[in-house]
Amino acid sequence: MNRPQSLYPALEQALLCPDVEEKLALAEAARRDWLAGALPRLDAPAPYSLPEAGRPARPELVHPAKVPRRGLSTPHGHAALLHAIAHIEFNAVNLALDAAWRFREMPDDFVGDWLQVAAEEAKHFRLLQRRLLDLGFAYGDFPAHDGLWAMSRRTDNDALARMALVPRVLEARGLDVTPGIQRRLARIGDDASVAVLDVILREEVGHVRIGNRWFCELCRQRGLEPQAAFRGLLEAYAMPHRPGQYNLAAREAAGFFADELQALAALDDSSAAIDN
Repeated sequence: MNRPQSLYPALEQALLCPDVEEKLALAEAARRDWLAGALPRLDAPAPYSLPEAGRPARPELVHPAKVPRRGLSTPHGHAALLHAIAHIEFNAVNLALDAAWRFREMPDDFVGDWLQVAAEEAKHFRLLQRRLLDLGFAYGDFPAHDGLWAMSRRTDNDALARMALVPRVLEARGLDVTPGIQRRLARIGDDASVAVLDVILREEVGHVRIGNRWFCELCRQRGLEPQAAFRGLLEAYAMPHRPGQYNLAAREAAGFFADELQALAALDDSSAAIDN
């Protein structure tokens, strides 16, 4: 496939590409070319609503409630858990590409940040894909849902809403649940996957920090108080915080405010939780 010589066509090509390996390669090439100064921000047709980014025919997408939940006591259950995480990482590649492609009023640093995220999410997917292959499975072998991309559609008209609700809510939730998943995998002796999740967790803290940075910058530009603006967006999009397990240390490292962390600590039931 011929690669475009300017930024927005290159990002659109990667976003729409349905082939997994080619999409990953295009995302990684976009970051390399951007850093090398080989992808200028030339005028291009305006971004448009994208009901679905390019993806392969499999996995089958189903309603989140219909995604099978399997315990780790069987090979299928073990692989299904890793597949679910791999699917999140694949969608995260598209989300990062979309942020850089869609929000053209943002500065070069924003583009560079989200191209870094896209390349790192591609790396995460490859790590998980390798673990699936080690277990005798492949990406696409289990059904999945499109909850992450659905939020992309809901926030495609406002960079502030996107930065609030994808990095600060959905991706931050990944910081919360990863330690518990690691403990479950460790109990069945899957140290290789635990190590993969160590890499992913460390870099996802950086991704959420990038989202926090740009959320706060957009609030500054619009004269908004960040915590009040965030609470307003949670209410507007019907995404309130609920009791659960919160990785407060990771959230602090990712740039959440002290007041937010205190409020989440009051909702944190980690001390009473029992991992399945």
